[in-house]
Amino acid sequence: MTTLDIDRLRAETPGCAKVLHFNNAGAGLMPAPVLDAVTAHLKLEAEIGGYEAAEANKPAFDNTYAALAKFLNCATDEIALMENATVAWQAAFYGLAQNFKPGDRILTAEAEYASNYIAYLQMAERTGVSIEAVPSLDTGELDVAALENMIDDRVKLIAVTHVPTNGGLVNPVEGIGRVARAAGVPYLLDACQAAGQVPLDVEAIGCDMLSATGRKYLRGPRGTGFLFVRQDFLGQLPPPMLDLHGAQWTARDGYTARTDARKFENWEYYVAGQIGLGVAIDYLLALGQNATCARIGDLSTALRDGLADIEGVTLHDIGREKGGIVSFSNPVLDPNTVKLRLREQGINCSTSSVSSTRLDMEGRGLEMVNRASVHYYNTEDEVQRFCAALAGLIA
Repeated sequence: MTTLDIDRLRAETPGCAKVLHFNNAGAGLMPAPVLDAVTAHLKLEAEIGGYEAAEANKPAFDNTYAALAKFLNCATDEIALMENATVAWQAAFYGLAQNFKPGDRILTAEAEYASNYIAYLQMAERTGVSIEAVPSLDTGELDVAALENMIDDRVKLIAVTHVPTNGGLVNPVEGIGRVARAAGVPYLLDACQAAGQVPLDVEAIGCDMLSATGRKYLRGPRGTGFLFVRQDFLGQLPPPMLDLHGAQWTARDGYTARTDARKFENWEYYVAGQIGLGVAIDYLLALGQNATCARIGDLSTALRDGLADIEGVTLHDIGREKGGIVSFSNPVLDPNTVKLRLREQGINCSTSSVSSTRLDMEGRGLEMVNRASVHYYNTEDEVQRFCAALAGLIA
């Protein structure tokens, strides 16, 4: 296993003393510095007022832009802080979709997330744009060669999920980026599950837009997210809505919009949470993403190996490259029952249903699976305990 001071990391994670947490794809356990930063700011708001606290803690808030810029390898003016990953993704998609017309094409992946696909369907109803899923390779990931063959002048967007909500898959986002850049097609990447689980470098990926959340593998607070928009693409992407934060009312009949990514933000935001997000990213960067991501990979491999040894358990992970999300089922108990029975033992995992990734799960004949998602602060002993508990349930 990759060298990290796991004892220290667990001591800095209060939840580790209370639960075995394999639901990091839902929300990771916050480390103490993040919790302290959020609660300290909320306390200050209660003591001196919300606006006054925001002004007093402005350096800590501004640090979040700087931390994200370092994390993504971009400039601070390419970052917008958002309420969550969905709002971030929709700001980019609906901004771009204002120009869609009949005959335009959206190319996406077979493992695309439900919220994104519903937005495509809504745009298809409104504008007549067509939605086309790029075929997957036999190993499960998007076929980059097939994507390249599908490009023509009617393709107005390539939008894919980096790490789908189930199935362990990590899509080949850099290969997709090469195709998008060569064709001059806008590229929107949903990195909601990827951020903090696999390294993100927007220059290497080649995406024009990227959305993500703070609450999952970044271990930040709920109610936080962010949007990256490449500097040379900002002028082509109008916000789907503006308020007095994203623009100034400069005349009775006119306004002037911001020119940086913050034009996608709005006036009211969760200051304490966004400060906590910056602390969470600083915490991850101090550990080193190579070390943390490698450990997630090691633990997920150990979990897959342990589950494979349990009679009756079927793994449902795909992809040549696999991440920390492990999907499985068994014929004895339905996934919801497994989740609840494990929770009674102080073990957290989750479920994923066909409604979350319909194209992928229908294609594989799956209705619902269990989802166990590990993080770098989990341990090999927890992997063994999880497998033993599951085996005991279905014996």
